Amino acid sequence: MIFSTISAGFFTGAGLIMAVGAQNAFILRQGVQRQHVGLVITICALGDIFLIMSGVAGMGKLVQTWPALLEVLRFLGAGFLAIYGMMAAKRAIQGTEKLNPSEQNITNRKKVLLSCLAFTFLNPHVYLDTMVLIGSISTHYSGNGKWWFGLGTCISSVIWFTTLTYGARFLQPIFRNPKSWQIFDGFTALFMMTLSILLLWPIK
Repeated sequence: MIFSTISAGFFTGAGLIMAVGAQNAFILRQGVQRQHVGLVITICALGDIFLIMSGVAGMGKLVQTWPALLEVLRFLGAGFLAIYGMMAAKRAIQGTEKLNPSEQNITNRKKVLLSCLAFTFLNPHVYLDTMVLIGSISTHYSGNGKWWFGLGTCISSVIWFTTLTYGARFLQPIFRNPKSWQIFDGFTALFMMTLSILLLWPIK
């Protein structure tokens, strides 16, 4: 019974977190560059665990009854994604990005930390997915069942972030070519700007 409940939580979490998103694009970049990967995994995983368990504990009702919070996050998130997208566009145009093992960990640790926090907590959809959706599904399990379900979801989150970050290093041979970075940054810029627009003008 416990195993099946944990498994249900695991696959529910995997279905939500593996979708292409701004956070995953950022994680992939850090993984390819092998810059502060431990910090990235820790912040993203702990952020998800906090939101998931808050949803299981019933905090999702607070999000539902306080829509103004999601509105504030919507505008802040849109602004952050727009700025990040413009930075990626600048890198793509200039074509100065490269992958050099001797230059690893040159990115400021504080900058990476703040970016992780922004990608994790400034996305209003993450609250709907974790606190509201996962929290609601967990209520179908009685007693401690909802906590086992939440645990399974947390496990999928940790495994995904670890796999994506460390697995990205296998793409390093491709990204030794500066042109690959231009293509990646061009895609990132388009993706981030599109997400920013969708946050400001959501499709009805």
